[in-house]
Amino acid sequence: MPVHHFIPDDSLVDSLSDDLSSPLKLYPSKPKKVYVFGTCLVDLFYPEAGMSGVLLLEHAGVEVLFPQDQTCCGQPAYTSGYKEEARSVALAQMSLFNEEYPIVVPSGSCGGMMKMHYPRLFEGTEYDQQAQEFSERIYELTDFLVHVCDLPLVDQGEQTKIALHTSCSSRREMKTTDSGKALLKQLKNVNLVEPEKVTECCGFGGAFSVRHPEISNAMVKDKLDHLSNTKADTFLSSDCGCLMNIKGAAEKDKSALTLRSGEHLLSFLARRVGLIEGGSE
Repeated sequence: MPVHHFIPDDSLVDSLSDDLSSPLKLYPSKPKKVYVFGTCLVDLFYPEAGMSGVLLLEHAGVEVLFPQDQTCCGQPAYTSGYKEEARSVALAQMSLFNEEYPIVVPSGSCGGMMKMHYPRLFEGTEYDQQAQEFSERIYELTDFLVHVCDLPLVDQGEQTKIALHTSCSSRREMKTTDSGKALLKQLKNVNLVEPEKVTECCGFGGAFSVRHPEISNAMVKDKLDHLSNTKADTFLSSDCGCLMNIKGAAEKDKSALTLRSGEHLLSFLARRVGLIEGGSE
């Protein structure tokens, strides 16, 4: 796959570095076709986000392929210590994306699993090279829209104030902190505001929120407070787990009424440019 440009990574603390020794992210030339890996949470809870991602890719002139037999990326098993089960799930996914097209994922969490952890999962096995090559084709969807598709957006919505929550996996594994911001800043009627302690986790962490509910609840309460303090009309996230966690907490917190309308970033973008109709999810 030809490479035509590169972008320096943002740091773990979400600040751009002028250090020329910083790691570089390599991006392919804009392809004619891509695969989409849908993720479990998109499939079960936020299907509109997945369809919005497809519409945005098509709006950028890219044909989307969706292997129908795809399931989970294997992350729940992997992070719970069930590596053999995770390998079985991962092998099933890798077998479905046979052509050398990029694989775009509407989630930094699932994208991080496939890009960062598949090679570790199969290191030293007969599938080592396959996992490495597969991982090199993984891109988070908003990052792909910015750096590969160079997607222009024309805002058709009314004035609104938005706060953006970036997941830990998007920030630290996929290094896509600035991609959502770049897309939103194209929208002339959107005022993007940044909450305090923007790099802190929302407390979801998959199984973490189940195993440590007291800690998770305290973390999401802090996140609600920081988002509410921005006085934003609502918040966005490109990860369904964070979205579900923050919205769920907001529904139980009378001080966070506006956050109950939180929405996936892809759905918000598609609606603002007229690709879909309706309100938030």
